[in-house]
Order: sequence, then structure tokens, then C-alpha cells
Amino acid sequence: MRLLVPFGTRPEIIKLAPVVVALRRAGHDVHAVATGQHDDPRLADRFFEDLGLVPDERWSLPDGEAARVGALLEHAYETVAAQAPDAVVLLGDTSTVPLLGLAARRHQVPVVHLEAGLRSFNERSLEEVNRRAVAAMTSLHLAPTPLAARFLADEGVPPVRIHTVGNPITDTLRRYGPDRVPPGRRHGVVVTAHRATNVDDPERLGQLVETITALARTASPVRFPVHPRTHRRLTDAGLLEPLTLTPGVELSAPLPYREMLDAVAGAQVVVTDSGGLQEEAAWLGVPCVVLRTSTPRWEGVYEGSATLTGLDPARALASVAAFRAPDAQARVAARPCPYGDGHVAPRVARLLHDPAVRQLLTLHEPPLDASSIPVDVGRSA
Repeated sequence: MRLLVPFGTRPEIIKLAPVVVALRRAGHDVHAVATGQHDDPRLADRFFEDLGLVPDERWSLPDGEAARVGALLEHAYETVAAQAPDAVVLLGDTSTVPLLGLAARRHQVPVVHLEAGLRSFNERSLEEVNRRAVAAMTSLHLAPTPLAARFLADEGVPPVRIHTVGNPITDTLRRYGPDRVPPGRRHGVVVTAHRATNVDDPERLGQLVETITALARTASPVRFPVHPRTHRRLTDAGLLEPLTLTPGVELSAPLPYREMLDAVAGAQVVVTDSGGLQEEAAWLGVPCVVLRTSTPRWEGVYEGSATLTGLDPARALASVAAFRAPDAQARVAARPCPYGDGHVAPRVARLLHDPAVRQLLTLHEPPLDASSIPVDVGRSA
């Protein structure tokens, strides 16, 4: 098959790199596109190098959210038309995903969606809007877990169109990640925060700084690789310098991927608002405190290796303290990762060779016979 695979952000690069490799090894013709949604070299180019994913095409987007979205959609229309792929393979929930989905369907190209079925049930989350929007455009839903597949089925997606394959981040972790570190050799906390709902809100940004400062007193060292967006917000609020001077806090630029994995593996607890870090921590057997009130990755919460605290300093500190206890450390370190087995990408490549699956990637109009439409159109409301 001729496949178009776009990726716009650091997590998409990490997760799609093994998929692109597996698709090409299986004989698929893949055109990989860096959409430019993350244009900071620390979040894009460095990861191309680390993971060996070289884009066939790169887009440059203007500043300003509206202009970037418009340009991204324009590029999407042009590239889908020019490449004429048999399918567009999308992953996740960034702006790249629904916009490429719209362009694909405009040109009668079916959509394959990886990480399908994740649901946070958060009405304020743009990512949740993106996930639900792309579901309406998708012909083949590749769910990472049985729970995600169930959410799709509950929304009316036909079971034949849903396949539970795992999350391809586990393939990257299997290849590049360190071994699990025994709990007795772990120390400190790794913190990340980048979500607009957390760092763009001055009150929540202040709570983030309060949380980090308190962790430095009780669970140091606190390693805090600062996302460019968060760096700007902290600087604008006059909070960066005081945080830099706080004893026990180690601020840095975003880390190279393998170095970040080493930092997570060696930490007692991860404190984050990142979705990908929840998966990485689970693979490495490290407990995770999630600075959100909901998450599309409920599996870690249900099994007790992650907990939701929002940006409530007291709750976050209490959860970190509970996870640092020796019995909690041992329990989480012994649990298998619920998000995948590290062999997801070859599974996806094999699926796309399956004639029955490929038949699902043919777009059809309904037949003229109305009896085949699952609605009783003759009954009045």
C-alpha cells in the first residue's frame, strides 16, 4: 500500500518511528511528513536523529495559532492530493490529526488511526475534541488497549473496524529504553509540565511552582526538564529565576530522548501532565503522579501505578510520599506495562497486508435500498 504518515510533535515522532520502519520492511510505500507543529529543534530535529526517522517532506508553519492551523490544513490538502495515498495513517490527538483526517476524506482517502479510543471525558480538553473528531473520519481504528477498544464500541464503531494492537511507544521503549532500575537504586523525582490548561493559567502555574518547591524539600533531587512553552510562561511570570535558585531543584532544557528515559527509570516517582510519560513510566515500572483531573490513560490509575491529583500541591505531595514508600515502589516495579508489549509496529504492518482489513479501507456510498440503513426512517420522532 501507498501510505502517508504525518507527525507533528515529539510524542508522534517517538511513537511513529517504529511504525514507519515496520511498514517499509513489510513492503509498504511510506511517505513520512513532518508537519512542523513542533518546530523547536529540541522537540523535533533532535528526535529525528535519536530515533532514525527522517521525514520525506517537512512543512514550515507561521506564528500564531490560527495562521498555523490554516497553513497546516492547506499543506495537508496539497500533499494528500499530490501523493494520492491508499490511506493516511494518523496517531494520537494533536492538531495534525483531525486536519490531516479532513484532508484525507476530502480526497476520498481512508484514515487509519493509531491510539484510537483514548478518552479523558474532559470537555475542556482540545485533545479530547481532536480524538472524537478523528474517530468520525476513521475507517480502521487501532486501539492501544481493550479499554480504548471498548470506548469505541460504546460509541457505535462497528467491532470489525476495531483492532487492539497496543501502543507503539512500547516498541521504541523496548529498543531504546533502559532496563527497569531496582527500587533501592532509585532516588528523587522527575517533573514535567507543558499543557496549556496548566502552564497558561497564572494561578495553576503558581501551583506548579509551589508543588516543585515543596517536592524539593521532601523528595529531592527534583529534576525538571523545562518545555519551551513552560519556560516562556515561567519567565513572563517572573517565576523562572526563583525556581532556578531553589535548593534541590535541577532545571534543564528538554533532554535527549534516551537521557530522559534514563532519568525516568532512575526516579522514585514521575510527576507530570504528559500522556506519553505516563506510558513510559509504566514501561519502566515507575509510579506516576498525574497533574490532571482526568486522563485518557485510565489503565495506570485502575491498576494503582498512577494517580490523578490535578494541580493541587497538597494532593500531589501526599501522592508522591505514598508512592515513595518501599512497598509501593516494589509493587509498581513488578507490574507489567498495560499499554503494549513492544511488538506493536510489526502487528500494524501485518494488519495492513490482511485482505479483510484492506477491504475496510475502501470507501463506499450506501446502496439505493434504504432497508440497509440502520435507521427506521419511516417512523416519526
